[in-house]
Amino acid sequence: MSVSTTTEKTGLSQIRRLEPVKLWNHFADLNAVPRRSKQEKKVIAFVKQFGLSLGLETQVDAIGNVLIRKPASPGMENRLPVVLQSHLDMVCQKNADVKFDFDSQGIEMVIDSDWVRAKGTTLGADNGLGVAAIMAILESDEIEHPPLEALFTVDEETGMTGAKGLQGGWLQGKILLNLDTEDDRELTIGCAGGIDITATHKYLPEETPAGLFGFRLTVKGLSGGHSGMQIHEGLGNANRIMNRILWGAASEFEFHLVEIDGGGLRNAIPRESVAVIAVNGDQADELQAWVDREAEIIVAEYRLTDPNAKINYEPLEHPPATIVPAKLQKYLLGTIYGIHSGIYRMNPEIGDLVQTSNNLARVLVKDGAITIGCLARSSVNSERDEMANAIRAVLELTGAQVESDGGYTGWVPMPNSKIVKLMTAIYEELFDERPHVSACHAGLECGIIGTNYPDLQMISFGPNILGAHSPDERAQISSVQKFWKLLLATLRQIPG
Repeated sequence: MSVSTTTEKTGLSQIRRLEPVKLWNHFADLNAVPRRSKQEKKVIAFVKQFGLSLGLETQVDAIGNVLIRKPASPGMENRLPVVLQSHLDMVCQKNADVKFDFDSQGIEMVIDSDWVRAKGTTLGADNGLGVAAIMAILESDEIEHPPLEALFTVDEETGMTGAKGLQGGWLQGKILLNLDTEDDRELTIGCAGGIDITATHKYLPEETPAGLFGFRLTVKGLSGGHSGMQIHEGLGNANRIMNRILWGAASEFEFHLVEIDGGGLRNAIPRESVAVIAVNGDQADELQAWVDREAEIIVAEYRLTDPNAKINYEPLEHPPATIVPAKLQKYLLGTIYGIHSGIYRMNPEIGDLVQTSNNLARVLVKDGAITIGCLARSSVNSERDEMANAIRAVLELTGAQVESDGGYTGWVPMPNSKIVKLMTAIYEELFDERPHVSACHAGLECGIIGTNYPDLQMISFGPNILGAHSPDERAQISSVQKFWKLLLATLRQIPG
């Protein structure tokens, strides 16, 4: 047995001994199952078998959502029935130098002081810890609870199609506890909606003129993160930074764009981008010196939010075979520069809440095809659509075909609902402080579920998870214990 394998198994065995033991064991079991968004067959089968093995009523709907019903604890049959809800899929991101296959490998976890993290990949704590908590409650014969419905939805991260496909009349619960908030001081009672904007364009690559040299420009090491929950933190966006360098260089030098490959998932702030350009030999050294100076400026600008940022510029062994036509290159770099990315408007009533934003998530220019992808979010549907229209207008200037899809509505806060008042009081009693009851800028499934279940009282909470949607994702062990304590106390005190 190799040393690395021994270390991994030791780390996993330590995680399985963390408190609450049942929760962490179910999280370890879940993380052994591949569960990329839209590739959830294995995890659906895993959860379905779990419910059946407990002898509980277990159903799977046409879209893949799993529903497990558990009768109330003795003496709690007359309490209001509760839906415990989390999503099965996870964001699959890894560092560029990490070899990992999310479709066949389980997540490799380690303990780092008071945190559990993965080895160079996303951890899946979003929303795997919620799933694991629900599994622990379903399995227990000791936890007091009202009649329960455990709802495990699919594809939350890339379209919320599980929540969108949830049919009315399937759920019988009166209160929904969503376990997908990532700050243990928060009781979330509202969220933003969102819409995907995708531009595609075909072009005919031109043959690279003789005498040019190829160079690779790389932006990497950015912090990345959740494009909703962390959009206000001013984190570097690799696509924006790459375009800033290319557009600036084009104003000073003559070069030919070959390709760009930046970003990935819509809901992740891009961490890396790679571009290839072709340059005349007599300009190569001067251009490299210019890029080095710009890199120093940019890295200094982001020194606090992205301390590991790096911008590299290196020669290629052979010149590229083709280039992007010069006229398209000019329009393309200008168009990307014109796309708004980041906060668009703050909520005028709640000063620290982002109301509308956009994430320039994906830029791919290669082999005669261009793809640019954004995710616009807003708690106001009309502003969400206005943001999407503004982006569309800019993208269409290049002649691109632009589509807006995957739209989902926000969740309107109901601060005076019984479950909000109950959990606020429980939190104060348990932790001797008042929770932060608020809406968030992320997309939660509650708003979509509420369209078919308008009378369902809903609230979201969870443990501290930092760096979600990036390989820096980590979950705080002590916070998981706090979250578990709040969850169990809430179930015990659900009213009749």
